[in-house]
Amino acid sequence: MSLEVLNRHSEALFEFLWCPVCGHEIFTHIPFEGVFCKNCNTEVVLRESRETRGYEEAILACFDTAPTWNLHVDEKLRRDFPDGSARVKVFGAPDDYEVDWWSPEPDEYWQPVERGEFDDIEEPDDVSHLA
Repeated sequence: MSLEVLNRHSEALFEFLWCPVCGHEIFTHIPFEGVFCKNCNTEVVLRESRETRGYEEAILACFDTAPTWNLHVDEKLRRDFPDGSARVKVFGAPDDYEVDWWSPEPDEYWQPVERGEFDDIEEPDDVSHLA
């Protein structure tokens, strides 16, 4: 028996993406389970978009906070989504990606965490053990 591995998305796409819950950029792939933010365990599922607008790649990244660690006690380091999930549409090609839109749309009640927004804040010891 053998297992064929297909890489549907480039490493460059994962270098562009960041977690909109905690702002970190490192994702872990667990075979047969999914792709998760290494920092907070938010799940991300990538899907090819039907609409490409002429770009080389058009990707929908769907983020789900159901498996996120410490979301309920660590609001200074993580920002939940209004309904527990959010999507972002990314257009482009390796080394030239751009965000087209977020769903839900960012507004005064919710904004995705920016890349590295919480990098200079230390996680308290009493929170880190709750994962």
